Amino acid sequence: MLSCSRSLDAQIINWSPMTSLSLTDDLFFTKTGMNRPSVENAVNDALFGADDGELFLEYRQSESFVWDDGKLRNASFDTTQGFGLRSVSGETTGYAHAVEMDEKAIRRAAETVRAAQAGHSAVMNDVPSRTNRHLYNDANPLLGKSFEEKIQLLQQIDAYIRNRDPRVHQVSVSLAANWQAIQIIRAGGWRVADIRPLVRLSIGVVARDGDRMETGAHGGGGRAEYARFFDPSEWKRMSDEALRIALVNLEAIEAPAGEMTVVVGAGWPAVLLHEAVGHGLEGDFNRKKTSAFSELMGQQIAAAGVTIVDDGTLDQRRGSISIDDEGTPSQCTPLIEDGKLVGYMQDRLNARLMGVRPTGNGRRESFACPPIPRMTNTMMRPGKYSKEEIIASVKKGIYAPGFGGGQVDITSGKFVFSASEAYEIENGILGRPLKGASLVGTGFEALKRISMIGNDTELDPGVGTCGKDGQSVPCGVGQPTMRLEQMTVGGRGG
Repeated sequence: MLSCSRSLDAQIINWSPMTSLSLTDDLFFTKTGMNRPSVENAVNDALFGADDGELFLEYRQSESFVWDDGKLRNASFDTTQGFGLRSVSGETTGYAHAVEMDEKAIRRAAETVRAAQAGHSAVMNDVPSRTNRHLYNDANPLLGKSFEEKIQLLQQIDAYIRNRDPRVHQVSVSLAANWQAIQIIRAGGWRVADIRPLVRLSIGVVARDGDRMETGAHGGGGRAEYARFFDPSEWKRMSDEALRIALVNLEAIEAPAGEMTVVVGAGWPAVLLHEAVGHGLEGDFNRKKTSAFSELMGQQIAAAGVTIVDDGTLDQRRGSISIDDEGTPSQCTPLIEDGKLVGYMQDRLNARLMGVRPTGNGRRESFACPPIPRMTNTMMRPGKYSKEEIIASVKKGIYAPGFGGGQVDITSGKFVFSASEAYEIENGILGRPLKGASLVGTGFEALKRISMIGNDTELDPGVGTCGKDGQSVPCGVGQPTMRLEQMTVGGRGG
């Protein structure tokens, strides 16, 4: 049985505990001088006769620090605010956005989006259900630590790594956070709000031995405050891992090329599933029949035992959202169950046109972008084997516990992914580290060639960002160790 978890100044704002609606009312109406009933009337006028639509109000504060080669290379702080007004009629979307937070700008936007309703008569879609669930607190992560303390953290990490090994050639550390407040208003005065913190620490190491240089990277993040990163045991753990990968790669030999068994590690390597499979299971690609998985609902598309879900309800995870950017509560959405395709990720527009319910996957990068179906935390459920059993079962192949970049064609499902860390397997024993290994195939091939699934499901450390249609949103991935048969490996070794 499938299991599912469930114009303002640039001064940093510190909010006292209030409900999200009360907090955002203060931000979007009290502080801007907008009259809420007047704004609601403008929304009613804009959406009269439409199938769907909403006013999306956003305020965001963000900061970023980059330490590279022993110096502070960049320190930035930014405040953005604005609104996006959308009207949906059939498949047609009218969208207008602006940075001005005033009623006149919203009225002008209403005149623009009403053009999408020309000649159209419809009954407004039901509004999203409400939820009291909140997956993260309202605290602003930009507060609590001073500028000097943040710079000192970067310096400590740099010094710690350089003192660990004489082969360390360069260290790069970045610390970033943002705090996003949103409110969504629909026709009839329906409103919902969310406050979203987000932090990330990324560490990169370049190790050098003679003329050879190799890299390693690690990090972490989520919807919380900075406190975790200032714990020495935590940042030292991340630093050690980035250094370990760099030193492993310094000893790596060229990866072999050919068709072979591949064991993919737990956690972050699920980025392969995210790209090669996840995007193909988003509603818009399937409604338009441009996905390799279109019209396969209920069919066996993966090996028995493969179960994949998209779960936006995990506490403080990078990809989690209490509500999506249309106001629909997030949920755990079954996608593949025991190898069969059972669901797609849906926003409201594509769900309506496909005759199904939205799944809380309508996401947007900012107020300047309309929502589209996007992943949250996409993961494979565990199987019955230990990692050691899976590796021991392989006579000859490679083990890839880390992946870097890749490319995917949604229509065909073809992908190419490079391994950031890999090892040869000979007679069930891990051998020499490999460099230059890449995994080539299609989402269909990868799913059907899974022969063993581990019992060690892990989530990524909280560093993922997903791009689609020019929009970027934070996301998460996870999976257990798994064995794939007869996969094509690209490499330059013999």
